[in-house]
Amino acid sequence: MRFFTAVASVLALTIVSLAGQLGAASDIASLADKHTGELVELYKHFHANPELSYFEQKTSERLADELSKAGYEVTHPVGKYPADKDYTCWGVVAVLKNGSGPTVLVRGDMDGLPITEKTGLPYASKVRMADISGEQVGVMHACGHYIHTTVLLGTARMLAELKDRWSGTVVIAGQTAEERGNGARALLADGLYERWPVPDYAIAEHTDPMLETGQVGYCPGWAMANVDMIDITIRGIGSHGARPHQGIDPIVLSAQVINALQTVVSRNINPIETGVVTVGSIHGGSKHNIIPDEVKLQLTVRSYKDQVRRRMLDAIERITINTARAAGVPEDRLPVITQRTEFTPALYNDPELTAETVAVLKTELGERNVIEIMPTTGGEDFSEFGRTDHKVPIFMMRLGTAPAGSRPGGRPGLHSALFYPVVEPTIRTGVVAMTTAVLNLLGK
Repeated sequence: MRFFTAVASVLALTIVSLAGQLGAASDIASLADKHTGELVELYKHFHANPELSYFEQKTSERLADELSKAGYEVTHPVGKYPADKDYTCWGVVAVLKNGSGPTVLVRGDMDGLPITEKTGLPYASKVRMADISGEQVGVMHACGHYIHTTVLLGTARMLAELKDRWSGTVVIAGQTAEERGNGARALLADGLYERWPVPDYAIAEHTDPMLETGQVGYCPGWAMANVDMIDITIRGIGSHGARPHQGIDPIVLSAQVINALQTVVSRNINPIETGVVTVGSIHGGSKHNIIPDEVKLQLTVRSYKDQVRRRMLDAIERITINTARAAGVPEDRLPVITQRTEFTPALYNDPELTAETVAVLKTELGERNVIEIMPTTGGEDFSEFGRTDHKVPIFMMRLGTAPAGSRPGGRPGLHSALFYPVVEPTIRTGVVAMTTAVLNLLGK
């Protein structure tokens, strides 16, 4: 991990000095106010017209067009999905060079979710489209990615207008397929750090309904988890339900495996480490009196440290295979365990970059509006931008979306059909926070 060269005392003085260069809080905020009305209308357009992962063509085209109008050198589409994903990657990379200095990458994602919206808003999504399996599904922005896209564009516009305040290079990355865990890798696979300037820092934000509008959350170090999705097929030997002795029951075997998997964390992982194993789906059988040939399980596995992740995955395989052997399953009928490619590595917020950014955010937004929050076992593929050999320091802040004064957790959460932010203050705060963070790193 790259370290800042200034010692702590000098860094503190630099932050205070630079906060003064940024001007009074009203300078950046006033400029954001000029843009907020138009950004709200753009947000409503994105809200009403969501697109699923791998299908973000119209959203990315609109983003690319708006960035071009703002004076950026835009490349679109950008990205290469893994070989098994036969889709165009609709990523957007836009660059604004303004003299010598550091390079800062600002990332925003743009994909929606296969959820039918139930908010009742006048601009609610009524979109239905075919997902990757060909099934028609309702689509909505239930994870705030439309906010991310809007704030990304607002920040880009602000930085273009404030060129007299900074020196260096801004790289805007509009990312696809975050919900599938493939979007960041697709940009990197297409040469994000080779075809364009390698960033000295990368910054992003994510909506958070546990925080009020006007608030920004931060978490130094491990902030979000490794996310693995695993499919297990438990294979038995089918028979008549009245003659169970003539077969090997995969339903009973699945129950034994599920119970045994509860020891993966409790008996294989150091108690001070974090791990989660959840069996989210179990499907098997077709009729009361038929013992089926197989049962299918779907698991999600969460961790922070890579060595803990490896230990958990190994334990899942060992427990599953040997439970089947103990039940007498022949070697050619042992369980099939498949780890999906949509893996998201854990997000590590560089502590020094986080501390420096938090200091200027407190100056701009006010001390009470910049809040340290706990890590979460949710996942975010923004982590990929800090996982290459370049060791780019990264920081993702959380952007409050709940009404001021609301009870924490009292509003629908992310991935809910009822989720929506309080629009104007959420966008305004996001633009002010992100612009402030970038100016701090590029400020003259």
